[in-house]
Amino acid sequence: MADSPAAEHSLEEDGVRSLLRADAPHLADLPLTLVADGWDNAIWRLGDDLAVRVPRRELAVPLIAHEQRALPEIGPRLAAAGVLTPVPVIAGRATATFPWPWSVIPWIEGTHALGVARAANSEWAPSLASALSALHVPAPADAPRNPVRGVPLVSRDEAMRERLALTATPGSLVAAWEAGLKAPHVDRSTWIHGDLHPGNILLRNGGLAALIDFGDVSAGDPACDLAAGWLLFDDAGRHRFRSATGSRYDDATWVRARAWAAYFALMFLTLSDDRPAHRALGVSTVAELTSAD
Repeated sequence: MADSPAAEHSLEEDGVRSLLRADAPHLADLPLTLVADGWDNAIWRLGDDLAVRVPRRELAVPLIAHEQRALPEIGPRLAAAGVLTPVPVIAGRATATFPWPWSVIPWIEGTHALGVARAANSEWAPSLASALSALHVPAPADAPRNPVRGVPLVSRDEAMRERLALTATPGSLVAAWEAGLKAPHVDRSTWIHGDLHPGNILLRNGGLAALIDFGDVSAGDPACDLAAGWLLFDDAGRHRFRSATGSRYDDATWVRARAWAAYFALMFLTLSDDRPAHRALGVSTVAELTSAD
C-alpha cells in the first residue's frame, strides 16, 4: 500500500502571487486561499470567480499543458450540454523561481460527488451520458496521447497484475479485467477525460454541474470514461446511465469499461492510504463490480 505522491515543488501564497504578477498582474492582489492539494496539482481560490492551478510534481507538467491545449476546444461543447469545465483564462508560464506552467481557471461552485450516496447519483446519470456524448467526438491529430489512460488494456496488464498482487482481490475483478483484455479494441481516437471519478465531478442542487481536472485529457478509448458507471452509480443508476447513451457504444466498449473500472478500483485501494475517501471509493467500486449487473 502507498500514500499519494509527495509534492516536489510547493508554493506558499507569496510564490503564487509572484506567478500572477508575472503573467496576470491585474489579478495579483485578489484574495488567495489554498483549497486543495491533490495528487498532481494545488488549487488556490483567487477572488470570488477564479482559481490558480499549480503543478506540485514534475509528472503533472504535461498534464497542465494538455488542459491548456484541449479545454478551449472541449469546453464549449460541454457547456452546450449544460456541463461546465475549467477552461483556462490565463495560461501561465514558467518563471525563474518556478520552472513549470500553471493556469488561472474559473472557480466553479459545487460539491464534489466523492462520498455522495450512489443511489442519489442516479438522478443525474442521463446528464453525465449527455456530457460524454458531447465529449466523445473524434480528436484531431495533434491531440495529446496519454500513455496510461484510454490505451489498449493489454498495455496496462503488467501494472494491473502488480496491483492485483498487492491486495486480496475478489475473483470477479480478475474476471472483469480478463474479459476486457479479450474484448475487441478499436482505436477510435476520441477526446476523453481520462480520470472521470467522483472527485472530479461537481454537483449543484442535486444535479451535475461540472467536470473538472482534465489533466489526463487525451485522444483514446471512450471505455476509460465509461468506467464511471461503476465508480459513481449503483446498479439502477448504472443501467440508467447506459440506457441514456443509447446505441452510441457497442457491447465490447462496455466490457472494456468494466475492466477500466476494476483498474481504477485497485488504484484507489493501493495508492490512497492517506486519502480515506478515495480508499472508500475503491472499496465500494469493488462491491459494484462483484455484484451482478
